[in-house]
Amino acid sequence: MKKIIFTEKSPAPIGPYNQAVLKGNTLYTSGQIAINPATGELVVSNIEAETKQVMENMKAVLEAAGMTFENVVKSTIFIMNMTDFGTINSVYGSYFEEKTAPARETVQVAGLPKNVNVEISMIAVT
Repeated sequence: MKKIIFTEKSPAPIGPYNQAVLKGNTLYTSGQIAINPATGELVVSNIEAETKQVMENMKAVLEAAGMTFENVVKSTIFIMNMTDFGTINSVYGSYFEEKTAPARETVQVAGLPKNVNVEISMIAVT
């Protein structure tokens, strides 16, 4: 049986999906973008602030499932412009211990919801 994970500390879904689904000991998150859950506004002043908001949103989803970034085993990062990779990678990396960081892929895409620059999804296990 699957359990739906929801927290008001992360943006509410903007479509027919949930923030995350827990099946057994595995958590599958939906992609997070840089919506500030308190205001509903996008945080897109610069790529560093945008990535930080995405990671804070993901942190809230993980915490709602009783997990932390230590539980993450796989991440997927979608970015609009590969020239932002270094900054995104630096902010993303600050949330993990390098020796135990999850597997990951980063891909450049043609478009993202609400015309944001970065979206991140994760898989975590207990």
